[in-house]
Amino acid sequence: MEQAVVAAVQQWLADVVVGLNLCPFARRPMRAGQIRYRVSGARDDEVLMAELLEEMQLLDSSLAEEVETTLLIVPNHLRDFADFNQFLELAEWLIERRDYTGIYQLASFHPDYQFAGTAPGDAENLTNRAPYPILHLLREASIERVLKNYPDPESIPENNIRRVEALTEEQKRRLFPYLFDSDK
Repeated sequence: MEQAVVAAVQQWLADVVVGLNLCPFARRPMRAGQIRYRVSGARDDEVLMAELLEEMQLLDSSLAEEVETTLLIVPNHLRDFADFNQFLELAEWLIERRDYTGIYQLASFHPDYQFAGTAPGDAENLTNRAPYPILHLLREASIERVLKNYPDPESIPENNIRRVEALTEEQKRRLFPYLFDSDK
């Protein structure tokens, strides 16, 4: 099961995040093998918080050349987006409490991701929809470094919305098959 979960996330990363260029900074660490994929065994918030802390500690101990970023994949917990959203507050609290503010940034993805002020079916939600709930830990220093060399980073969200809005129904089904499963 764990291998299938990682494979699905790697496929999403390659086809959607990098393939659609939703994150112009993801290609380099992906090609260099610097992304750590950890499948969480958590079925409750307490265990997931402990795993998230372990990942931050691991990133502390890893040289940037070895592990640039971590995707903590949560296949058995936080399936409801409202619960996931609430957990993000706990995760941010953990980052602050453990003095990781300014060191790590948390990005989030979920099969039912929905930005505030959007309808569930709005295309822009696709930019953060993934096969499983994912907590993505990024190094702030790395973000700052790549943003220095990127022209107009403020345009990224709007460019991403245009990209996903331009997808045909067939392309959406190919790129996001987990959104079209019959059990959804």
